[in-house]
Amino acid sequence: MIEKQNAAKDGIRTAHRQRRAVRSPGELEAAGAALAIHGAAWAESMSGGEPAMFCVYLGIGVEPPTLPLITALYNHGHRVLLPVCEPGRELSWVFWSPDVSFERSRYAPILEPSGPRHGPDVAGEATALFIPATAVDLSGNRVGQGGGYYDKFLGHLATAGKEIPLAAVIYDDELLPAGQIPAEEFDRPVPAILAPSGLRSLVGTV
Repeated sequence: MIEKQNAAKDGIRTAHRQRRAVRSPGELEAAGAALAIHGAAWAESMSGGEPAMFCVYLGIGVEPPTLPLITALYNHGHRVLLPVCEPGRELSWVFWSPDVSFERSRYAPILEPSGPRHGPDVAGEATALFIPATAVDLSGNRVGQGGGYYDKFLGHLATAGKEIPLAAVIYDDELLPAGQIPAEEFDRPVPAILAPSGLRSLVGTV
């Protein structure tokens, strides 16, 4: 059963990566601008208009561009944490500012910020999380990048009793009908997605 579920997720991941690969620079730029507008508005609603802390990630290549969102959050006076992949599929976190440099991760195909690293105890104080996905269905099931880093991180938060609002960042055509993505025991359903068309609640409340 697990092998069948993994194969199904791999198939979805591959198909959506292929679809992403043909997006034009104009599409990417427009998506990044829209994600920044809608994501910053959600952040303001989560923080009550006060300075707060948010976990985001840097979308690279043809992933949904998140640097405009990161910049918008920072410009609104929020602190922004970006992830660093560690051994054992663990994540640490670095505070972002415009002068932070990036380098290629040793463990995943992403760019990571340089600077002092913080553990899940610090990230667990975030007001909300923006996490990566290659697809999400209306049941809240998510297909990630395949590394399992966020599943483990969200598991740490759950163990610590942290119920932090979160949204998976995707393109609009990556929201699938309910039940399209198989859920495994360790999977954590996402309550919302952030897409260029806006934020959409899926399960529960955000």
